[in-house]
Amino acid sequence: MSATLLFEQFLNGLQFGLMLFLIAAGLTLVFGIMDVLNLAHGSLYMAGAYVAAETMQRSGSFLAAVAMAALVAGLAGLVLEKLLMRRLYGRDHLAQVLATFAVVLIANDLIKMIWGPASMMYSLPAALSGPVRLLPDLMYPAYRLLIIAVGLLLALGLYGFVSHTRAGVLVRAGASNRQMAMLMGVRVPVLFAGVFVLGAMLSALAGALLGPVTAVQAGMGEEILILVLVCIVIGGIGSVRGAFVGALLVGMVDTAGRAFLPTLLRELFSPSVAASVGPTLAAVSIYVLMAAVLVLRPAGLFPARGR
Repeated sequence: MSATLLFEQFLNGLQFGLMLFLIAAGLTLVFGIMDVLNLAHGSLYMAGAYVAAETMQRSGSFLAAVAMAALVAGLAGLVLEKLLMRRLYGRDHLAQVLATFAVVLIANDLIKMIWGPASMMYSLPAALSGPVRLLPDLMYPAYRLLIIAVGLLLALGLYGFVSHTRAGVLVRAGASNRQMAMLMGVRVPVLFAGVFVLGAMLSALAGALLGPVTAVQAGMGEEILILVLVCIVIGGIGSVRGAFVGALLVGMVDTAGRAFLPTLLRELFSPSVAASVGPTLAAVSIYVLMAAVLVLRPAGLFPARGR
């Protein structure tokens, strides 16, 4: 196992973890501040991928595709928050799960009505379709480097917003102690709407960026949502820092498991057994990580203060 291979898989894990963070950050704030279990968050990720793919086909501009995905998802998030989510504040989690799961079903059917049941083509921009030499023996896809760079910039921007702006102080106050924030005069409806729209836009950006390297298809939101929930549980509900650490851990563990477990199993079992068992164990590994964290720190690695 060479150092080059390890570095390459580290970059793959970093890229995947950063995209998980963009989705997890919005969802953990929505849950931490509003106490709403929003299963439809993954549908906004799916919507971002589809809108970006459609815009890319029509305009040929990748920047326009990403911007349009964020704009449409932000508007959809605003409408969803006003029409549905406000009616769920204060309701029990079962009602929230049922209502937002209905949104998931509706969103999947709308996607099929508009774009059909087949996967949608979302091509890479020509300037980023080739590799970049990072080491003498390592050529790495330029587009994946772009995803890492954009993910890091957005993560730093979100950290700056949450930690060093007045709006961020209100967000953290709401996540730590919602009742106290309300008593201190925080305009809760405006805060809730803003957080929900921000989360929707971040999720759509992740969909727009991951679309060219994954399958853009109906139901893709539910697949990613499971991993995002694992990230939030590991990091701590309501904590942006926890979401970041949890997403990176899940990204690294998932990538390392898929890359190295089949090879390691070949040392103990036949190649056919290793090929079939390896991917399964790799998929299970992130849930083993979550269980271990919950045993040692039931509130997560970096729970929001006051929870």
